[in-house]
Amino acid sequence: MITYLDGCLAELLPGRLTIDVSGLGYEVLVPLSTSDTMPPIGEKVRMLIHFHVREQEQTLYGFATNDERDLFRLLITRVSGIGPKLGLAVLSGMSVDQFKNAVIHGDTPILSKISGLGKKTAERIILELKDKVGVTAVWTAAKEEAHGEKGIINDAVLALISLGYKQSEAIKAVNKIADSNTDPINSDELIRAALRSMK
Repeated sequence: MITYLDGCLAELLPGRLTIDVSGLGYEVLVPLSTSDTMPPIGEKVRMLIHFHVREQEQTLYGFATNDERDLFRLLITRVSGIGPKLGLAVLSGMSVDQFKNAVIHGDTPILSKISGLGKKTAERIILELKDKVGVTAVWTAAKEEAHGEKGIINDAVLALISLGYKQSEAIKAVNKIADSNTDPINSDELIRAALRSMK
């Protein structure tokens, strides 16, 4: 599985770019939020990747931040009827924080303004992220504890949920690692340690 690409930006178009990695050009589909942060053509770039495989298609989706990739994975794996195309549309239509606030507050009108969503899909996103996954509880707690250890724990839990783990499993694994660790730990280290413990 491809996690990231390090290379030179060879081409940049709205919603799509090409990264040259040692002479190989990788086409990557990206949300507009990622396109807007790209350096000039020819500059070095690191792109976080979600490698999507279907029966006759393999596609690379790229993101500038872990938060964007986590939200994309959450949408396409946890909300029925949301595929990669709509996942990119969400990230192109609003920031990750704006999306989280809309879901937490049940703001259907603002979500339905995103191109391709509509009112029914917006309602389904809110309903399924609240009821099926329990993500809103994690997001609400993360807003209240944006910094410090609790914020790091909430970030790690959400990342594991976006990878397909149940909320209860994610919370248990992350808390176990956090409780047993005496030194400061960042969310990336916490995620990796929790993943190892869940195998």
